[in-house]
Amino acid sequence: MQTLQQTLKIEETNQKDDMLEILSDKYCRSILESIMHAPKSVIEITSETKIPMSTVYRRIQTLHDNKLVATSGMITDDGKRLFMYKSKVRGIQSSFDNGQTEVELILN
Repeated sequence: MQTLQQTLKIEETNQKDDMLEILSDKYCRSILESIMHAPKSVIEITSETKIPMSTVYRRIQTLHDNKLVATSGMITDDGKRLFMYKSKVRGIQSSFDNGQTEVELILN
């Protein structure tokens, strides 16, 4: 059985640069991998990836600003806010050919 991949081609140069920078960051890659299949809190991401919590918060903000992460929230029984994060992408493909950079997102 063949599955169709939904993709999104990035056209704007600044967005391409941002995606390539995210792709080059080991923490961003680890976080995206951690939240690819199920939403997780920052505490869960930190525990799984061993990335410091402050770094996870900063990278989540970067991923959110670039529309690569979906955020959902809830209020716990003791009244605390809990945010869950899930990757909107399953992969990022890039190529550089004859001076042209192509970046395409594989949607989750």
